[in-house]
Amino acid sequence: MAQGDTLTVTGDDVNLRSGPSTDAAVLTTLSRGDRVSEVSRTGDWVEVVTIADNPLGGFTSGQYLAPATAAAPASGGDYMSKVTVDQVAPMFPQTPRANIQANLPFVEAGLRKLDLDDRQMLLMALGTIRAETASFKPIPEGQSKYNTAPGGPPFGLYDPPSQIAKNLGNTQAGDGARYKGRGYVQLTGRYNYARVGKQLGVDLEGNPDLGCDGATAGLILAQFLKNNESKIRAALAANDLKTARKLVNGGSLGLDDFTDAYNTGVKTLPA
Repeated sequence: MAQGDTLTVTGDDVNLRSGPSTDAAVLTTLSRGDRVSEVSRTGDWVEVVTIADNPLGGFTSGQYLAPATAAAPASGGDYMSKVTVDQVAPMFPQTPRANIQANLPFVEAGLRKLDLDDRQMLLMALGTIRAETASFKPIPEGQSKYNTAPGGPPFGLYDPPSQIAKNLGNTQAGDGARYKGRGYVQLTGRYNYARVGKQLGVDLEGNPDLGCDGATAGLILAQFLKNNESKIRAALAANDLKTARKLVNGGSLGLDDFTDAYNTGVKTLPA
């Protein structure tokens, strides 16, 4: 067994813990037949991410894990159960492999949850991540000349009464920093946090830092795609990657990275 492998739980009521120790807190229990993706190993302990609609990361004993077999595909045998980290990695040539291993299950779970679990939308999601957060991690937006004036408060350019604030739905001083970009796709602005949160049934407006939680970030990315699904599919079918990118980003920022990742994935992901 190795990093990125899909493993099957072989025991009953197997503890998934917060760390590689029997003293670590139990996060949940795994059942026989559950599937997990391996992230790393520490002695006899294996760090894994569950393959489920709401994936959870943790540690469990390697004695209760075995290589998954083709006869028991994950999540009903959807397309993404065929995809491996080795096939995705070429789309992210500057990204640490460990980041892909740890976060790919969250992205796939979000797509499954919103019925976007097919090759076309996985390519779109991965291309979007390359353009938005090439590190393949859900990250917070950094300060730049685009969001912070010289000598001004962090993300002050996103605060009212600026036009940017109006566009983002920011209504109060401090909203710029509170609702800065977060996630695999940079969710930005009070309006978007409230809208996407309502769609997902998650209080993102009240808890904006959830945008950097892996499982939540995967759902946010999927919801971005879902909101323009028919138009995105039409653009991809016509190989109009510029329009597909604009439907998520609103412009052409990151188009070169998106295009490179998408075209590489067409070659490396299973047909």
